[in-house]
Amino acid sequence: MKNGITPPFAQSNKATARIPGSGIRKYGLWVAFVAVCLVLSFITPKFLTVQNLMIILTQVSINALLAFGVTFVIIAGGIDLSIGSMVAVTGVVAATFAHPDTYPVAVPVLAGLGAGLLFGAFNGFIITRSNVPPFIVTLGTMTIGRGLALILSNGRPISNLSDSFNFLGGGKIMGIPTLIILLLVLFVVCSILLKRTVLGRYIYAVGGNEQAAKASGIQLTNVKMVVYTLCGGLAALAGILLTSRITTGQPNAGTGFELDAIAAAIIGGTSTSGGTGTMTGTLIGALLIGVISNGLDLLNVTSYYQQVVMGAIIIGAVVLDSMNQPSNG
Repeated sequence: MKNGITPPFAQSNKATARIPGSGIRKYGLWVAFVAVCLVLSFITPKFLTVQNLMIILTQVSINALLAFGVTFVIIAGGIDLSIGSMVAVTGVVAATFAHPDTYPVAVPVLAGLGAGLLFGAFNGFIITRSNVPPFIVTLGTMTIGRGLALILSNGRPISNLSDSFNFLGGGKIMGIPTLIILLLVLFVVCSILLKRTVLGRYIYAVGGNEQAAKASGIQLTNVKMVVYTLCGGLAALAGILLTSRITTGQPNAGTGFELDAIAAAIIGGTSTSGGTGTMTGTLIGALLIGVISNGLDLLNVTSYYQQVVMGAIIIGAVVLDSMNQPSNG
């Protein structure tokens, strides 16, 4: 501190330390996760079996990848509602090049990944070059993406995919599903990118206080372009893996996936106001959703009630998030 002036980021950190309920938010997710697992293990003996735990991790993997991408965006102060449509578009693009005896498996993967990166970059370009809120922009591109998926596939599923492509999302390595392995690898990569790189620090800074970040010399446009492009790339990987797992490119795939991904990020502690969040929290948030859904399935609870439970959990997470925000007074 010089001349009695406290740097803006130092002020922010001190304010955060005084926020009531911050300890609840910090440890509450872990407590809730462990408590739910313990309760389900007592209620149904099938829950803690190795087979069921593998099922949970496999089912969670696609949502977790989407949630990793949207975590970057939300921390930077944005939102992306188009990731579900990106799953469909990239899956259809990948499936188009994944027929047997046509191209090596790298071609459909790169084609789908390229489509997702372009889609994400397009979102970032419109958002940074206009005054339109990200919510509106990505709501529009969500519809565009769904339409493109239907156009590219002529409104029909694309089937007859190669075994090598189907192995990506449906195979096993040493008895472990490939989806779980890829989930863990991408979790590590995203965690390092967010916590251990200059880009990660810039993302937190932009989401925490845009004006202070700009005054510090951070190029806001570049950071936002990167996070939306990253989000598109992770959505593309999710779309490719989902297509591989179900062995068809479905133009209607990914419907509603954006809500589950955003829910996982928010439940995991990513602040809707930006500037706060971790990949670990997002992963636990996705696992919590998966565990609850799996437990309700084991208890034969209908999907209607499951939606009510999930909605209540999301509201609770947002309430806790609001408790962590500093008072304007």
